[in-house]
Amino acid sequence: MLAVFADEATLRHALAFEAGLARAEAAEGLIGAQEAEAIAKLCAAIVIDPAELADEAALAGTLAIPLVARLRAALPDAPAKALHKGATSQDVADTVLACQIRAAFQLLDADLTRLAAALATLARRYAAIPAIGRTLLQDALPIGFGLRIAQWQAGIAEAAARLGREVETSATLQFGGAAGTRSGLNGRAAAVSSRLAALLGLPDATPWQGRRGGIAGIATALAILIGSLGKMARDVSLLAQNGIGEAREPAIPGRGGSSAMAHKRNPTGCQITLSAALRAPGLVAGILAGLPAEQERGLGGWQAEAPALADLFLLAAGATEAMATVAEGLEIDEAAIARNLAAADIGTDIGESTALVADLLAMND
Repeated sequence: MLAVFADEATLRHALAFEAGLARAEAAEGLIGAQEAEAIAKLCAAIVIDPAELADEAALAGTLAIPLVARLRAALPDAPAKALHKGATSQDVADTVLACQIRAAFQLLDADLTRLAAALATLARRYAAIPAIGRTLLQDALPIGFGLRIAQWQAGIAEAAARLGREVETSATLQFGGAAGTRSGLNGRAAAVSSRLAALLGLPDATPWQGRRGGIAGIATALAILIGSLGKMARDVSLLAQNGIGEAREPAIPGRGGSSAMAHKRNPTGCQITLSAALRAPGLVAGILAGLPAEQERGLGGWQAEAPALADLFLLAAGATEAMATVAEGLEIDEAAIARNLAAADIGTDIGESTALVADLLAMND
């Protein structure tokens, strides 16, 4: 996930945008084929120090300005003039972000699939095991222990599906030009956009530079996913407490110990996930605050999105991997479950827990 949002990846996507734009415009007769190939070859071969470019971008206010300047300086006159035709800096920035979002979601989805499978197995195995249900942190009525696990799985699966829909709908090509009107392309802008989107592996879209709801939707969906993972983490950590001991994180050498108390087995995976759940809302709030963008291109709002989204994806990746590891090795103590239930003296009627487990798991198959 760090590599997805690294400076090297950002630069690679930006160069792919410029190369793809040149080829798309050449295919529509807007620039010459030779000029397009010169641009594409340079974008494939040029070596740029990301740190130097980052310093220049900080001064210029956007990555595209120093990048385009460097490319033009390395090109003959004709392709230099053809480079970046009809595009603007935000087109590059938003398209790069869309590419990174899609790559990040693919990484995240792999661990989410691991987690869903592990939880489904546990939910089925323990569906009919009577356990104490707890409401408001107090003993309530019995439930099937697997029902609690199935609810974790359902919440996480629903959040993952929501994120997938947001990514599919909103991580799209941005190509609008200086003021979002696609001017200077002789009426061929829509065709150029379609070709460029295909070259970059993105869905085509009408310009969305001033509408940031799609990015906010992705950020919010990430926070909901992190919170759903946090729900599981909270429950596992409570079940692992001394005096309850119904479930514990897997014993992994070097993990979960204490520097001062050798007897402790701390729920480290849950700690990682709950820390992520605490941080995520603040990151989303910053993106939501940028929604009232000024006219055709906002000042300060959209520029804050990429770092916050990168952090959200990193938090989601860490939390998902942590809880997948927990789920795959979760230790469930049936003797402790039975002992606690007997001590509560609330019977063993788990209602329709087993059927509900089946329903929840089928819902997310």
